[in-house]
Amino acid sequence: MTHSDQKSNNRVSVEPVDRRKDWKLLYHQQGRPGLEEGSRFKGLCRYCELHDMCPLPKPEGGIWRCTYYRALRKKSNVYDNVLKQLERAKEVVPFDEDICKILTETMNEIIVHFPVKMKDGKVKVFTGYRVQHNNALGPFKGGLRFHPGVDIEEIKALATMMTWKTALTHIPFGGAKGGIQLDPAEYSIEEMERITRRFTYALGDNIGPDYDIPAPDVNTNAQIMAWIQDTYMSTVAPNERNRCAHVVTGKPLESGGSQGREKATGQGVVLLIEKWASEHDMDLKGATYIVQGFGNVGSWVARLLQRNGSRLLAVEDVTGAVSNLKGIDPDDLAAYVKEHGGVQGYAKAEPVDHATFFGTQADIFIPAALENQITDATAELLNVRLIAEGANGPTDTEGDRVLQRRKIAVIPDILCNSGGVIVSYFEWLQNKRSEFWDLEEVDSKLKKTILAAYERVREAAEKYQVDWRTAAHIVALSRLEKVYKERGIFP
Repeated sequence: MTHSDQKSNNRVSVEPVDRRKDWKLLYHQQGRPGLEEGSRFKGLCRYCELHDMCPLPKPEGGIWRCTYYRALRKKSNVYDNVLKQLERAKEVVPFDEDICKILTETMNEIIVHFPVKMKDGKVKVFTGYRVQHNNALGPFKGGLRFHPGVDIEEIKALATMMTWKTALTHIPFGGAKGGIQLDPAEYSIEEMERITRRFTYALGDNIGPDYDIPAPDVNTNAQIMAWIQDTYMSTVAPNERNRCAHVVTGKPLESGGSQGREKATGQGVVLLIEKWASEHDMDLKGATYIVQGFGNVGSWVARLLQRNGSRLLAVEDVTGAVSNLKGIDPDDLAAYVKEHGGVQGYAKAEPVDHATFFGTQADIFIPAALENQITDATAELLNVRLIAEGANGPTDTEGDRVLQRRKIAVIPDILCNSGGVIVSYFEWLQNKRSEFWDLEEVDSKLKKTILAAYERVREAAEKYQVDWRTAAHIVALSRLEKVYKERGIFP
């Protein structure tokens, strides 16, 4: 991607930069672990050096820096954003203050530092996290992500959001989240297996099939879950091992996984888009959409929407952004990304910059990457009718206000991407009951569950005359409040 603009009548042009390197560099600048002194990434980020020439508009009275720097700078606010959403719901409905005090705190925050011998024979120490927010509704449940940006504040926020998500969808789980601070691209498959197994061992009894059940998230997949399952089962008595198959969900089918789990989050997003479109005079046959993030969620959404006759116009991921207004074949792009690791260089679409991607005129935008991508600045660029949040926390509070002012509809994250945890629950049930459901049964149950949650949010939005994000939080908090009032506070 070329980052250039006009300043003082001089044209400044900079050679393309791999944004993944920028991420590493920025974290190094912030004093975060992961890069040794003397790294070739040490120094100023090229985008930040040229912040005055960034094509994105500057905030009023502020200095604009690239979106990736801005997202990093605001990472400490991710948890604050979650709490602000709770406060917004409290402004509308007078929830019990004592119960809200409980819900604004996590129950357990586990940080582990563990050594792993790498393929060169040297030992490296990694930092891993598991945050357990609340288990009033059932065992802790939440994904594990492997990313250089993982930190305790992010994991706290995501664990809290999982509590809202399970409460909203009436799934009998609580909320948790975890991860390791690393970039998987830097390690071999064998090293990733060692890291995963050692992390599982370090967590010990802090996870368990009826206590805290991890699942895939950013940069983790069914293979990672299989390694966790095998490591955990190896630590229990031989006669108990087969009873622990449900210690993780999102496993390979042969290891106890469920039909439909891989596509579940993306399928849930599409089911909700279909429902919304049917109620808002949008014909998906011929509708257009753009996707940010082309991993599991983004690629499945793109492929499933295409089956409705919709047309993919642009895609952005960590490597760059590409656009083809005549349409991009999601299956072809998915095959390219699998081989090359990102959309950059895809020959059947033109490379575009970040601002151009966000400004693409389309009917639907699906953010399916990381948090805080829709900010006050990028929200002003959007030219869509609907945002379906496939990612967790893709919109910050300032961006949300802009979307409301511009009357851009939003299917909020705790509803929109809940398909993954819903089918994870189905997988967990199948393992506990020694059952195996066919795909038709899984898809049918997913549709019934997620559309029931949609109706609850719509009813709350109409009843309280609020936006859908606030309505979703009201529904979730109402269920949690009811449970606490029924059960009381011990002692």
